[in-house]
Amino acid sequence: MVPDAALVERFKADLDKLIDPRERIGVAVSGGPDSVALLLLAAAARPGKVEAATVDHALRPESAREAAQVAELCENLNVGHQILTVDWPQKPETGIQERARAARYKLLGAWAQDRGLRAVATGHHLDDQVETLVMRLNRGSGVRGLAGMGAKGAVPGSRILLVRPLLGWRHVELEQLCRDAGSLTAHDPSNDDTQYERVRVRQALDRADWLDREGLAASATNLRRAHAALNWASAREWDHSVFDANGELLYRAGDAPSEIRRRIVARAIGQLATEGRGAELRGRELDRLLEALAGGETTTIRGVLCSGGKDWRFSKAPPRRGG
Repeated sequence: MVPDAALVERFKADLDKLIDPRERIGVAVSGGPDSVALLLLAAAARPGKVEAATVDHALRPESAREAAQVAELCENLNVGHQILTVDWPQKPETGIQERARAARYKLLGAWAQDRGLRAVATGHHLDDQVETLVMRLNRGSGVRGLAGMGAKGAVPGSRILLVRPLLGWRHVELEQLCRDAGSLTAHDPSNDDTQYERVRVRQALDRADWLDREGLAASATNLRRAHAALNWASAREWDHSVFDANGELLYRAGDAPSEIRRRIVARAIGQLATEGRGAELRGRELDRLLEALAGGETTTIRGVLCSGGKDWRFSKAPPRRGG
């Protein structure tokens, strides 16, 4: 059940870049081949420093059995394991994958914190990265969206570190690793359901054998670096050209490039917003706002009064009148 030593060393090098080898980590294991391979590699690379959790979304009859199968595997590997079951007030009928994802990370973050774990590792791999890039290209995303998944971040809604040590690994490699180790894996039928965009993109990519997936993943990495550079430049622009006057933000845009202005405006709205529950502005919302500001107009968005002209001003809008 122990993976090939060369694969373990390769994985250890990938993981050690993301988190100190002395730290205890959690592994999210659904039971599919990607997460089972992650579990096998992590248990071999960091013996005694790994715990695992399986989120049972309680959306399929098979999910409880699959979670129990992971628990059995963890027992054989001498890895502590916990099943986290989603308690839905009402099971979702729309936006199922998005709501399941939010519930999953909420449970994983709380579990990791309770167990005193420094990070949670997930089984996202190179093919996931390519699918994400193509999906966002199809939506007309900017640099930020096209940057794809980072190898290191935070569990949404938590301070727990989120690491993705398999972003340089192919799905076929992980499947083969599980077969060689003799580990049973589960199959989620939603992975074949074409009502989901990701499944349609995956099937289209499988048919496009002329595509170089490693090249596409490298592009996502390069775009992520470009995104970081733009963030750095935007922070400098904010420090030099944004002024806080009694709660009102004034931005002297000058000749800053449009992408820098875009990020400055998004930050200003995020800082002052009283509506929208902390959600970031959608691309089209931001496009319309930038056009209005450039035209010297005044508009309100997310509870923020925005005034254009030579200088751009942002302040909390007066409370809405009831009626």
